[in-house]
Amino acid sequence: MTDHEVGVLAIGAGPANLALAAAIEECGNTELADSTLLLEQAPDIKWQRDLLMPWARSQVSFLKDLVTLRNPRSKFSFLNFLHDQGRLDQFVNLGTFHPFRWEFSDYLQWVATSLERVHIRYNARVVTIDPVHDHNHTPTGWHVTLADGDTIHARDLVIGGGRDPHIPQPFTDLPPDRVIHSARYRTRIADIPRDQPLHTVVIGGAQSAAEMFYALHENLPNSHITMIVRSIGLQNYQTSKFINELFFPSFVDEFHDSPPEIRAQVLDEMRLTNYAGLAPPFLDELYMMLYRQRMLGTPRSTIHTMTEVTHAHLDNDKVILDLKDRKTGKTTPLPCDLVLLGTGYDTRMPALVRDLATKTGLPHINVTRNYRIDLGRTATAAVYLQGVNEATHGIADSLISVLAQRSHDITTDLLTRRTTTPDRVAR
Repeated sequence: MTDHEVGVLAIGAGPANLALAAAIEECGNTELADSTLLLEQAPDIKWQRDLLMPWARSQVSFLKDLVTLRNPRSKFSFLNFLHDQGRLDQFVNLGTFHPFRWEFSDYLQWVATSLERVHIRYNARVVTIDPVHDHNHTPTGWHVTLADGDTIHARDLVIGGGRDPHIPQPFTDLPPDRVIHSARYRTRIADIPRDQPLHTVVIGGAQSAAEMFYALHENLPNSHITMIVRSIGLQNYQTSKFINELFFPSFVDEFHDSPPEIRAQVLDEMRLTNYAGLAPPFLDELYMMLYRQRMLGTPRSTIHTMTEVTHAHLDNDKVILDLKDRKTGKTTPLPCDLVLLGTGYDTRMPALVRDLATKTGLPHINVTRNYRIDLGRTATAAVYLQGVNEATHGIADSLISVLAQRSHDITTDLLTRRTTTPDRVAR
């Protein structure tokens, strides 16, 4: 068992914390960079690892990479990655702002290997985080225990591991081997023999559900696939250039300064920009696939709209889903073999954050404009949250659009605090 001490410990090496790592390396403070460590529980870095289908595209412009909107001259840009890999000419020739998801994932790993001062530790899963206090019970640091028994003492934490998967109540009692959330799709589907003639049901009507529905036709070619959609039908993302201005980093200030009831209203009105729709080109491709099936007389896919699952249980060797038709109110059973959930993520703070708040004695988690949990004015330690602050910082907080500017905001706050509070870690 090894004991380490760092200044900044960032949990998760996804886009958010990699953007922060690049910003810290470029801030000019080598002491801060040398004392920053990223933890990644996987053996490598993959973006949306379990939805990394070869045809899947990013819905965000490559110019909204980890650095460009903060520093267009940064060596960590997506364009510099393409140049370094000898692929710039070919990518330019595609004539698109939207790279394949696997290519953006390769870019993230390239950024990680290009860091010169900030360190990344792989196969490092955090088990517990405990606050360290001084004699006044003021937080002065954090004691982090990893799955392998190693411990790390840090002055400041940055939590950027994303939200917890949302498993709707009707599916919570099903055996784990019969339910696959989109967060585990490729890992779990690879364990199922391709030739099995299964009846697979996909729950959800947004991008992740639709991608699983489409991918199943190749991953399980002998299966019958049903998609259950609660709404009137699959819909496009809202892509208006006027609406897209609400994803500008500059909108974060405006949103943050609004009253809570206005924030809630804006989030509700922006739902179709991200959470309840599909990318228009992909929606067209999905429709064309179903059209070909109907016209060629080989239908193996069904989409039930205006339908919701009210109950699910195992009967002999079948999962029975009770489907309620929202038009008529009638409920009918649907036997199947496997349920895939494109049901998104828990809107609450991640369990790791909630547990840390409880240990720190915080009745509420209040996040400042600079993404730092309010621990009180006397605290010398800090916790920053990335990607889970939609309620206070806007819908773009969970997306790539604001990463570059957010990393600047957090880095600036880290530097400012180091000039006004002692740089120490209590034990």
